[in-house]
Order: sequence, then C-alpha cells, then structure tokens
Amino acid sequence: MRTAIVADRVFDGTKNLGRKVVVLADGLIEAIMERVPEGTEVIDAPGTTLLPGLIDAHVHTDVNGLRMALQFGVTTELEMQGVNTARDRDHIMQNDSLADVRSAGFGLTPPGGHPEELFPKDFRPERGSGGRGGGLAARPRVDPIVRAKVTSPEEAISVVQQLAGAGSDYIKFMVDDGTVEGHPGLPMLDQATLNAGVAEARRLGMTTIAHALTLDATRMSIEAGIDGLAHLFMDRPHTPEIVDAIAQSNTFVVACVVLNASMMGITGAPLADDPRVASKLSKEWDETLRSSFNRFPQGSLQDVLNTLRALDEAGVDLLIGTDVSQPLPFLGGLAHGASVHQELQHFVDAGLAPTKVLSSATEVTARRFGLTDRGTIAVGQRADLLLVDGDPTIAISDTLNIRDVWRRGTRAGRFEHAVSVPN
Repeated sequence: MRTAIVADRVFDGTKNLGRKVVVLADGLIEAIMERVPEGTEVIDAPGTTLLPGLIDAHVHTDVNGLRMALQFGVTTELEMQGVNTARDRDHIMQNDSLADVRSAGFGLTPPGGHPEELFPKDFRPERGSGGRGGGLAARPRVDPIVRAKVTSPEEAISVVQQLAGAGSDYIKFMVDDGTVEGHPGLPMLDQATLNAGVAEARRLGMTTIAHALTLDATRMSIEAGIDGLAHLFMDRPHTPEIVDAIAQSNTFVVACVVLNASMMGITGAPLADDPRVASKLSKEWDETLRSSFNRFPQGSLQDVLNTLRALDEAGVDLLIGTDVSQPLPFLGGLAHGASVHQELQHFVDAGLAPTKVLSSATEVTARRFGLTDRGTIAVGQRADLLLVDGDPTIAISDTLNIRDVWRRGTRAGRFEHAVSVPN
C-alpha cells in the first residue's frame, strides 16, 4: 500500500519546502508532490511539519533504548561503545519497532582507562543490559575485542583491524585523563598510540571519532587527524586557536551539551516534567532523567554554549548527540530519544537558527557518518520520518509535539501529546 502524507510544512533536512505531499512505498520515499495521487492511503495532517527521522550521534544502547528512542522520533542511534555489531545488528535492521543502529563496537582505551571510573566498584551489569560496557543480547562468551585495551601503537593498529573485521562502522578512541570525571590521572592513550590507530583506521577507509572532554584532549585528537569529536570540551572556555584548529581540520563535533550539563550537576527534571515526555518514561527512566552525573560541578554551561556558537560561526559541522546509556541514576540527566529534543533546545539557546539545528540532527549527521540512505526527505531515501504539530523551524520545542513516526515506511503509532510547552 502506498501512503501519501499531506503536511503544511516539509523540512527536507536543510530547508522548509512548504506544503507538500510525500508518498511512501516499499519503505522508501517514492515521490514529493503538490497533489495527492490516486490509489494511496492519505494521511491529511493540517498544522503539521514533516521531518526526516532524527539521528542521535552518540549513545550507548540496547533493544529497550532503541524502542524508546523511536517513540521520540529518533529513527537511528549511533552507538559509541557497547554493541558487537556483527551478531546484533541484523535483527534490529529488520525490526521496525526499534530505531536503527550503527556502532563503533568498543572504543580503544588503555587498561584502567575511561570509562571504568564511571562505575561503582560493586556494579555488575545484568547480562544483555547493553550500555557502555555491555551489548544488545545476552552472551555466554566475551569476544577478544570487547575490552579494546591498548598501550602501544602496535596494539592500536591490531585492535583497529579487529574492530573493522568484526563489523564496526567507525572507530572510537578514548582520549581522557579523568579530569572531568573527578578521577584525574587516569591512564590514557598517548599521542603516538592515538596517531597510529587513527592512521590505520584511515587506511581501512573508516571514520574515526574521539572521546575528548578537555581542551588538551581535543588538541591531541586534532593532531592525530581525527574525523570527529564525540564531545565538546568542557573544562575551560574556548580560545580562537582551538576553534580555528577544529575548523581548519574539517573535524565535526558531536556536542553532547546535555551530557556536559549533567556532568555539572544539572538534572533533566524540567524535561521529565514536560507532559509530552513524562507519559513515555518508565519509573526507572524518570528517576534517571531527574538525576545527573555531577562529576564536574565547577564547569560552566554558558562557556559550553559560547563554544558551540563560536564553532558554528567558524563553519564547523555540529551534530546532535546525547551520550545516553542505561536507566541508572549515576549515569543520569539523560533518556533515550527525549534528550535529543533537549539537545536541540541547547543548540538554539547557544544562538543557532532552528533550521540549522534540525539539520544537525538529520542531514549533517547522515552526511558525516556516510549514511547515504537517510537524513533527508528526498525521492529514493528511506521513509524514516517524524510528523509533529506546529513548526519547529520557528519554535524548536515543537519537535516534541509528536503525532506520528515512521521507520522504513512502517508507522510506529499515533502519539497523543499534551499542550505545547513554550520555547
């Protein structure tokens, strides 16, 4: 059955096309028209905006996280540690009740390095719970690459090769001395090891991304030739030198402002109080969203927003990501799907135009990660779509007025939302 969606506004990933009819067939966008064609099921949605499905460019996920993300219009999550892609992804790609996923597999880090310091010593994840150290399915064994521990350039080259062979979609490097997490002096990758790993990934044609929460770690990553930064540094204000270095290197930045806020002790309570969010949160996720990491209370969220604006003005590609993982209070302030909408708001608060912010969550992320079949509303693209009441190209908060979500043309269900919350 062909479906025709009639929306007052169609945001195609870069611009507002105005009122259009978008025709779906066989999981793809078949046509973008002025009139409804014959022989279609019609969804007439006055007062709405149709968007590409949103992409969260930094998560640690599992099946439950992917299901939750889809309810909030996030049709793709980019896993930055936790999924063993070769075994887990096939069934997800065929399950239209879940967001799609791509994965780094596991990030390169030295023994005792990040993220081990985040977990209480007595913490034992449930088998198959996913998250920063788990995976999407229960496993009786642990692959050799699950703990991608490296201490030398030779080990980095070997692990990158193993990750590529196991089906990782991109390669992640942990460049972190523990300063922001309250554990200064953590073992971290040295420059030579980082350089060797990045060079090997480049030789294999793979995108590289670095976890770097400090300005110094950001400099190291840029020197190594990294393609993208999985975080925006938060330990000090930006300088013209670092902004220029990022811009000149064509490095993209997954800002994860919501994570930085949580690190500073800022909870997600206002988001949890939003009736458009509250109705979709379990008790565990409500408690998690109302908590925070609270590892770097001396940080300044305004400094982070100022850095974000400076990078935008310098022409840097900025991507929407959250660093959400599991419903655990010590990983708090974040929730799958919901926090993407908070991140959009942070970008607007930094001074970016809503249309540019929406591009950051769709076209820009798809382009920088080589996801050529999504991120835009165009003929031949996957029918991953989000329909909302209102006009988020003007009022970004309208992205939470979710009416419908489609994943590969399959309607995830009609969503009832409460009154719109002002920007």
